[in-house]
Amino acid sequence: MNFIKRERYIDLVKPFLGVSLIKVLTGQRRVGKSYLLYQLIELIKQLDPNANIIYINKELYEFDFIKDYKSLNSYFEDNRQTDQNNYFFIDEIQEIDEFEKCLRSIQAKKEAEIFITGSNAQLLSGELSTFLSGRYVEIKVFGLSYREFLHFRNLKKGTKSFNDYIKFGGLPGLVHFQLEERAVYDYLRNIYSAILFKDVVKRHNIRNVAFLENLIQFLADHVGSIVSAKKVSDFLKSQKVNLSPSVVINYLDFLKDAFFLFKVQRWDLVGKKVFEIGEKYYFEDLGLRHSVVGFRQSDINKILENIVFIHLKVAGYDVRIGWENGREIDFICEKNGEKLYIQVAYLIATDEVRDREFGNLLRVNDNYPKIVLSMDDFTDGTYLGIKQENIIDFIYKLA
Repeated sequence: MNFIKRERYIDLVKPFLGVSLIKVLTGQRRVGKSYLLYQLIELIKQLDPNANIIYINKELYEFDFIKDYKSLNSYFEDNRQTDQNNYFFIDEIQEIDEFEKCLRSIQAKKEAEIFITGSNAQLLSGELSTFLSGRYVEIKVFGLSYREFLHFRNLKKGTKSFNDYIKFGGLPGLVHFQLEERAVYDYLRNIYSAILFKDVVKRHNIRNVAFLENLIQFLADHVGSIVSAKKVSDFLKSQKVNLSPSVVINYLDFLKDAFFLFKVQRWDLVGKKVFEIGEKYYFEDLGLRHSVVGFRQSDINKILENIVFIHLKVAGYDVRIGWENGREIDFICEKNGEKLYIQVAYLIATDEVRDREFGNLLRVNDNYPKIVLSMDDFTDGTYLGIKQENIIDFIYKLA
């Protein structure tokens, strides 16, 4: 098969090839995990021409009979070879009950090198993490970064391609479409429905689907805003929907576990602690967000904030919101012991905006880098010692 390679993720897996660890690719549906498995299979065939590849894709009907660890193990035993190196690939493994029992047995016996994908954040938590403790490495897979989007579509960096990217999102499957609203959003709405019903409604036995959809609409309208379960609950009550904050919290967790949303906590810059309530939610893919509420130019500030956040996560940063006496810093980013502070704005068009965006960073009393990102054309400079940079240039270099 010929695929556009996503070298970032292949390079993350390569150091673990031949190592007795289960390679786990996690991420939202349709971000490209299956194609990464195919690319890894091709790579292994190059490295080991005599490799015996055993492949299962739980989204294909032909594998519907594999429902639990017993049928999974039987399939492996029927297909493994004793005179070859066995490589076991399982796509969307969360569809198989107690799969960890089979994997642990195979790994303990060193019968195969194992690669799996999953679309649920709970895949490696709870009982599973106990079963496989120290036996796996997780690689988080995202949709296309802006740079990958350009590569996939053979486009050049610039305002036109960036506008297409923020309007339609970064799901790899869009490479098969012309970037035309009706066709793209029809495709994205189908993916949205699959995530909603397979990874949230079905998995968690949700009956109140209408509430779930109202909640997603609320979050789409409040990207980049401080959200609490009580705030959501109060809004829903105003819409004649009466659900407690605890139920709201559960639903938010379900969406987060499906990698549909990211929850970002606030960090008290004075008290040096995480706030227990009041966080922000960002979408894994803005195209899916727009398929719910439409693309609106009036939302450009929150859209840009979401884009920067995702690229920071792709680049491997831990990200929190900075908070000090009612003043906010959009992102406090940490990686490898280093820290970076970021403010995001559409345009630094007035002195008031400049004073707000730069002023919040100037109040942070440490020597870590601080950057204001905007869509201004001429941003290669500093203001009172704080760097200003163009958003397109920043995310292109970052990821």
